[in-house]
Amino acid sequence: MFIDKVKIFVKGGDGGNGCIAFRREKFVPEGGPSGGDGGRGGDVVFYVDPGARTLLDFRYQSHYKAGRGEHGMGKGMHGRAGDGLRIAVPPGTLVYEDESDRLLADLISPGEETVVARGGRGGRGNPHFVSAVNRAPRLAEKGEPGEEHWLRLELKLLADVGLVGLPNAGKSMLLSTVSEARPKVADYPFTTLFPNLGVVNVGDGRSFVMADIPGLIEGAHAGVGLGHEFLRHIERTKVLIHILDATGVPGQDPLQDYAAISRELELYDPALAARPKVVAVNKIDLTEARANAPHLAEVLRARGLEVFLVSAATGEGVREMIYRVADLLAAEEAKAVSPAADERPEKTYRARPGGFSIRRTDGIYEIEGEDIERIVAMTDFDNEEAVRRFQNILRKMGISDALREKGLQEGDVVRIRSIEFAYMD
Repeated sequence: MFIDKVKIFVKGGDGGNGCIAFRREKFVPEGGPSGGDGGRGGDVVFYVDPGARTLLDFRYQSHYKAGRGEHGMGKGMHGRAGDGLRIAVPPGTLVYEDESDRLLADLISPGEETVVARGGRGGRGNPHFVSAVNRAPRLAEKGEPGEEHWLRLELKLLADVGLVGLPNAGKSMLLSTVSEARPKVADYPFTTLFPNLGVVNVGDGRSFVMADIPGLIEGAHAGVGLGHEFLRHIERTKVLIHILDATGVPGQDPLQDYAAISRELELYDPALAARPKVVAVNKIDLTEARANAPHLAEVLRARGLEVFLVSAATGEGVREMIYRVADLLAAEEAKAVSPAADERPEKTYRARPGGFSIRRTDGIYEIEGEDIERIVAMTDFDNEEAVRRFQNILRKMGISDALREKGLQEGDVVRIRSIEFAYMD
């Protein structure tokens, strides 16, 4: 089964909690703090596996979670870091944050990888909170929660050459003739329901990957007939082969067919329509096609197009066309330049934004901001010292002043994440 679009949930591992402990040694009646730090949570990482060809595995498992860090222990022993989770994806996978529809990564090259959910930082043990006025702190941080979000994965096939044309024009037959691919071939429309790939050996040491794209119909650029699902698979191709059925079956005009598909490509992506292409006037092994082919070729060549009269079934004329396609592909690859660094998505998931916002809803002051939300998640509100430290953080970040400017009164309820508390100045 060919699956090229899935939605999955990923979560980095939570950090381990820091430890509150003190030295308990003979002849050291009042030993200092010795709590270890919690281990960092594992990251969720996508990497490109050239052996993968589809997103099928994600259809059967949609939730992925990295390991959490171990908690810190006494005697200064730090917790072990959580196990990271590495997930293989096929070349050509696009990774989107589902909620914002932001592109996070475009994974193409074998071995390329990106972090899609960072693990949380481990909480610090009580030795980190020693100060001149508190030599034996009884507070430690909880582990930071790992990042979590829904992702949308889309696959765009990595093919050098794309076959386009109306249903039943002979695309699958041509692919099976020039490669080892064995797509389903039958004499009715929409035989091909998903893209097929094949490696074409030119015979002079050159080879390229060819994609058979399911037949397009009028309105494909707007999604008619699953047009978007098919068209995006030829976005990465460098050369197109436009296949026409030259038999001129009743109700079809090959020249109008060519114009219709060209128009769909132009409406979907003008750059795609401008790719180098050749036109294969197909099925010349049939009497009707052989009679129509010279006129079709004459008209198309008058428009500046390269035309080859071929029979995908018998192989007639195919070799010459494949050689020409290989030449066009070599010329395109010679012109290609690596995209600038700022044209590719960053390989790490995201930077942490600072700042905070306050809004009042139903009498409750709600505070949002990644920094303060992370601090809340790492604070043990059952620990009196930890609560005092949290109050100091609110003051130093300017949140206390901002709340008073919003009209906060003593005793009003403040909410941060899932924590609610009555404010006391």
